[in-house]
Amino acid sequence: MWLILQYIVVATLVVLCSIKASKYIDMLDKTTKLSGAFLGGVLLSAVTSLPELFTSISATLLIGKPSLCLSNILGSDIFNSAVLALSVLVALRHFSKAKISKGNIIVTLFVLVIYIALLLNMFNILNFEVATVNIVTVIIVLLYAFGVRYLANDESAPSDNDDEDIRLSTRQVVVRFTLTSVAIVVLSILMTYITDDLATEFNIGSGLAGAIFLGVATSLPEVSSTIALVRMRNFNVAVGNIVGSNLFNFIVICIADVLCVGQSVYDYSDLKIVGLLEYGLFATLALLPMLYSRKIWVKALAAVAAIACYFAFLAI
Repeated sequence: MWLILQYIVVATLVVLCSIKASKYIDMLDKTTKLSGAFLGGVLLSAVTSLPELFTSISATLLIGKPSLCLSNILGSDIFNSAVLALSVLVALRHFSKAKISKGNIIVTLFVLVIYIALLLNMFNILNFEVATVNIVTVIIVLLYAFGVRYLANDESAPSDNDDEDIRLSTRQVVVRFTLTSVAIVVLSILMTYITDDLATEFNIGSGLAGAIFLGVATSLPEVSSTIALVRMRNFNVAVGNIVGSNLFNFIVICIADVLCVGQSVYDYSDLKIVGLLEYGLFATLALLPMLYSRKIWVKALAAVAAIACYFAFLAI
């Protein structure tokens, strides 16, 4: 019970910090000339993905469980996709009228390509090293670089409440956003150890622990910030936060691959990781028509499919 209480307390603090971070990003979207797609898909997504970064690195280097790293990332991504799909269903009419940046759709395509690369890597079709790192790592880094470029150059889609009065200066918003990000980092490191203890206490595998306890907990920033942005009707930044986080999460695997010596981060020995990979690919595929189509029924059907993929994984 003490472990569960720790988990709940840390998770709650992560949610509160993430809501604050989303509010500061919304302020920057209204008071600066920066692209909304860039703010959501790069800046906010990087911050809300800090739990995945630090927990995965800790799991690889400190705990010595690279499978926990991979399952954490894949579990977070499929959970993020389900959250975005659920947000679309809840605010279906508003989402159908919102302008989603082209950059966010391109980033979703990049995420889909990474899933395909991981599947090929699992079957040893795309499994060799380039300068001591796996070829998949090189592909992920290149796709992320192109994704940042598209988001930075993309036209911003305005939110529906641009007339909101912003009383803080840009400098004050940036300082508060930075402090909130630091708090998220500290809480993320604590979450790693709590999850490992939970896995030991309940005698479950690291793959399942990473996908459920760690994957869901480290996705709380994306969840809470996305919900907050949807309530602000800043749909473009909300979408960018999720798809950008999914792309950034794979960069975490790249960092772990570089730092991990003597062990492979691309470890598919746990069958639950294989399930995460397969259903994650299908969920990402469902996001494309959900974001691109202007028809309400297409968005709704695609959103249901993405959510079904997450629950299908839990079922197995």
